[in-house]
Amino acid sequence: MYQNASKHLMNRATALRERETKAEQAFWELVIENQIKGYKFRRQHALSFYVVDFYCHKLQLVIELDGNIHDLEEVIERDASRQKAIESLGLRVYRFSNSEVLDQPSQLIQNLLRIIEEIELTLPSK
Repeated sequence: MYQNASKHLMNRATALRERETKAEQAFWELVIENQIKGYKFRRQHALSFYVVDFYCHKLQLVIELDGNIHDLEEVIERDASRQKAIESLGLRVYRFSNSEVLDQPSQLIQNLLRIIEEIELTLPSK
């Protein structure tokens, strides 16, 4: 589940949970207690060499929330490289802007439900 994350990275994830952004707090309120189709999400989850904003193990789904800094060219390049590495672990990565989370939570939920339904089509039958 942690894809060989180091103890240092696990400690970093814990520290990030203690100082989450407003968008992260808002997203967590939407998904906490398995509110989205019964799926459990983890916040600030260590995977390999990275800490991802949100992770659903059952769906192999990573959700990243991006603030304005993610519009900078060097950050865009770093995000693309990071996303490629995470996807190489067999995970799906979806990005939402902080404004989507804070200003359009209903639309965000609809988008997240659509993503989950698409993933469910690829899951092995029980």
